[in-house]
Amino acid sequence: MELMVRLRGSAITLVSALTLAACAQKPVVQRVIPPNPFGYQKVSAVCKTSPVKTAPDGSMSVDMTVRSDDGLCALSVQKPGNTNYRSFGVSPAPAHGKAFLYNYDDHTYVTYTPSTAYAGKDSFTAILIPGGADPRAKLTVNATVDATGVVVAPKPKPAVVAPAAKKPVARHTTRHRKSSKK
Repeated sequence: MELMVRLRGSAITLVSALTLAACAQKPVVQRVIPPNPFGYQKVSAVCKTSPVKTAPDGSMSVDMTVRSDDGLCALSVQKPGNTNYRSFGVSPAPAHGKAFLYNYDDHTYVTYTPSTAYAGKDSFTAILIPGGADPRAKLTVNATVDATGVVVAPKPKPAVVAPAAKKPVARHTTRHRKSSKK
């Protein structure tokens, strides 16, 4: 019995040591939603993206489903070598929303925020510039925008101002009397 207690104590010590050793390893970072380095980004209640498809000419495309609830939908892209693109732009821009690109933690994030309560199709192309002599890449985002459940508060009607009552204009007349002196 005493031997089992010692073995059991040794096993607990071994498990504790292995657990602490595992803590010393660098954790794997997994992101479900994009980082929020600016502190104000709201993520849409619906945000789904397909895997990025690459055509034989090198152009890329992705399908996105997003709700038009003032939130964004994002996807992460990296250039070969698992680093971010050095620069980027958007041309053409989305017709029914806003596209925003930024670099963070070796990833380039492409975000799209549709116009509130818009429903339908939208698309834009992100121009990704790797830097150096490498050619630019184009990523076309084809968005399907859903407005289910989105309620837009009615705009306040401008106040109707009643015209001010006009005061009668006092007319002062001055009569000139003819002088009776001759």
